[in-house]
Amino acid sequence: MNSNGRSVESGGGWRKRLPAPVRAAGRRVVPTRVNLASVRLCCERHVLARTRAPGRPRSRILCYHSIGTPQWGINDVSPERFRRHLQAALEAGYTFVPASEIASGSAPGRSLALTFDDGIASVAANAAPVLAELAIPWTLFVVTDWADGRHAFGDGTMLTWREIERLAERGAEIGSHSVTHPNFGAISAGQARDEIVRSRAVVGERLGVAPAAFAIPYGRSKDWTAAARAAAAAAGYTTVFAQSEERRPHGTVPRTFITRFDTERVFRAALGGAFDRWEEWA
Repeated sequence: MNSNGRSVESGGGWRKRLPAPVRAAGRRVVPTRVNLASVRLCCERHVLARTRAPGRPRSRILCYHSIGTPQWGINDVSPERFRRHLQAALEAGYTFVPASEIASGSAPGRSLALTFDDGIASVAANAAPVLAELAIPWTLFVVTDWADGRHAFGDGTMLTWREIERLAERGAEIGSHSVTHPNFGAISAGQARDEIVRSRAVVGERLGVAPAAFAIPYGRSKDWTAAARAAAAAAGYTTVFAQSEERRPHGTVPRTFITRFDTERVFRAALGGAFDRWEEWA
């Protein structure tokens, strides 16, 4: 009710015109800065999915984070929704290949690759079994300090090195996602070089093979500098993954970020290029 005793929702019924997931997101949250940002992102994803005409289907790399870790917020996708995404892609005629094949240009047309950032335990518990069932290859990008247990996310949230090793033994490609997950656009050139070099060395020590791929934390165009690009090349990385097909930093490989708000309709829009200029800002 407003000060005149009139229902705010009755004033024009604007809430009813919002997509159902957006209305649901608004009902679930207390209006804090983080939650308002989440609702805004939800609105943005659904509006873009509705208003941007789908492009010609083509190969792309998808970026997920957690699969059933709600505290990961907008980057957590439920196990049920994740399975529906995979089924929708297969029904649409896509073939899943390793991310390295799309990055190198050797993948056939209409291919998809799956990558998972951060090294969250729910990926092993909830995504890996489905991917094995469907014979889908995938890549995991690990934050090395988090795998070493240096984090405040709680016991069992992040994968340990033994768990990562078992995933690698079962076919997952392992890449680096830095040492501490900093914003590379806000640290010095020396710090960037240390994050890049040391994370590659630690993965090599723990798993026996130094990774060829690096995924930029956050991955936005403003999060990667010329100094970081030079450091990655000097360290021995052959591929650096970012986000946004059309706005990615020079010399990086784009990925399409998938969020908790991506229903099957929004996911299909993502495959059609609805978010090729979109960058996650929250």
